This record gives sequence, structure tokens and C-alpha cells, in this order.
Amino acid sequence: MPIDQTPFVPHFLYGTAWKEDRTAALAELALRAGFRGIDTANQRRHYFEEGVGQGLAAAYRAGVVTRTDLFLQTKFTYQRGQDHRLPYDPAARLSVQVAQSMASSLEHLGTDYVDSYVLHGPSSGYDWTESDAEVWEAMRQERDAGRTRFLGVSNVSMQHLEQMAAAHNEVPAFVQNRCFARLGWDRDVRLFCRERKITYQGFSLLTANTEMLRHPLITDLAARANATPAQVVFAFARAVGMLPMTGTSNAEHMKQDLASRDLVLPPDAVQAIESMAG
Repeated sequence: MPIDQTPFVPHFLYGTAWKEDRTAALAELALRAGFRGIDTANQRRHYFEEGVGQGLAAAYRAGVVTRTDLFLQTKFTYQRGQDHRLPYDPAARLSVQVAQSMASSLEHLGTDYVDSYVLHGPSSGYDWTESDAEVWEAMRQERDAGRTRFLGVSNVSMQHLEQMAAAHNEVPAFVQNRCFARLGWDRDVRLFCRERKITYQGFSLLTANTEMLRHPLITDLAARANATPAQVVFAFARAVGMLPMTGTSNAEHMKQDLASRDLVLPPDAVQAIESMAG
């Protein structure tokens, strides 16, 4: 069954990495602020997925949202990206690890499906390997069984994507990459995604580009629009087809980030930001 390449997703994702014991409270706060897309991973080294589930449950109990209001995304992470707190049996086949990780995620998140299940980085930094092919096929089985609506890949290069497209009869619905301005905002991968109707999710748009937040082009645009530099970056991201992610733990910044949805940059400003580095 081919993946529907026109998934409904919110305008913003809230990222839950590196929140530890604040995860539940911050996930609930993000939902109360207005976020409807939550990104996590079953990788205890950097995420507390169970805490995300606790935040969701609190928001459900308070009547803030229902499950159907939300876009929930989690990830399968290879053992090399994990610490000792594994969500699967490391001696099992990769296909079994995928199924075990998904079952654990659904329990953590208190749901019987996620909206997006993402491979949290290929097994090699260079090539799409046989291990990746096995994992992808196992992820497709999770999708076909109804435990996820869509599939994605993260932390991938153009070479990964080209090899993946050649090896499989479908491409992911989502690509999630750290997006560096100095590397052209991942332009080649974004073009690959645009041509294939893949939604590009950009993360670390602020933390990977702190110098851009101080650049005169950005600060001048912000001043003229009565906006923050961060809002300008998020507005730019949307203008070039990205689904942006923020992981702020500040309630006011959450509101500001969401308000960036109403900021529309002139086409010449978008082009200038696109061209300012790389």
C-alpha cells in the first residue's frame, strides 16, 4: 500500500528532546500554548518518551485536547544511538526490535497509533544499508498494521535518500533534518523532498544558527515586522516549504513561536535569507 503523500500535519512541531524530568510539564505546557504536533523518540538517552505520555494524559484530563486533535511523532533508534535503557531486545532481529520499540512507544504515549514513525538516522553515515532496508520494511509493516499513519527518516543525506529511493518502491512521507544556514539550509535535501512531495521537517533552526539571529538582515526584518528574529526564521522556514520544530522550554517563547504563523515575509526577503549563507 503506497504511503499517502499528502498527510495532514500542524503548522509547528514541539520537540521534546533533552527535557528529562521537565518533559511531562513542558509537553502539557506546549499543548496549552496551542501546539498540536509533538515530536519525541523511544531513545531514553535524549528523550523521556514516557514523560511525553504523562503530559498528554494531563492535557486530556484537563480537556485541553483530545487524541484526535494531535499529531504524534516518535522514532525507532538503532542501538548505537541508545544508552543501556533499551526499548527492545538487542539480541533480536532488527525487524523485531522495530516492533518492540513501537509497542513500547504506544504504551508510553497512551495511544494505539502514532501519526508518524521515523527512522532516527540510518545505520551508516554514508550509505543506505541492508540494515536500513530491513528496518524500513519492518516500519512499513507497522504502518500497514495501523500502528502508524505515516513513515519518515531523520538525519539523512542526499546520498541516503537517493539510495533509499532506488532500493524501495516508496519514499517517506517526512524527512527530518538539522538545518544549518551556513550549509544553505539543507537546500539539496529540501529540493529532493519538494520534487517528491515529502514534507521536510527542520529542527535546530535556532540553536544551529545563532549567528543568523544576530545578522542585520534578520534583525532588520524583525524590527520592521515588529517581530523577533526567531519569528523571522520560522516564517522563512515555512515560506520555503519546511515544517519547523521548536523545543523551547519558555512559555512566552512558545507563544511567540506559534505567533510566527501569522508573519508573512516578502518574497525578496525570503530569497535574501535563502541566499545569505551557502
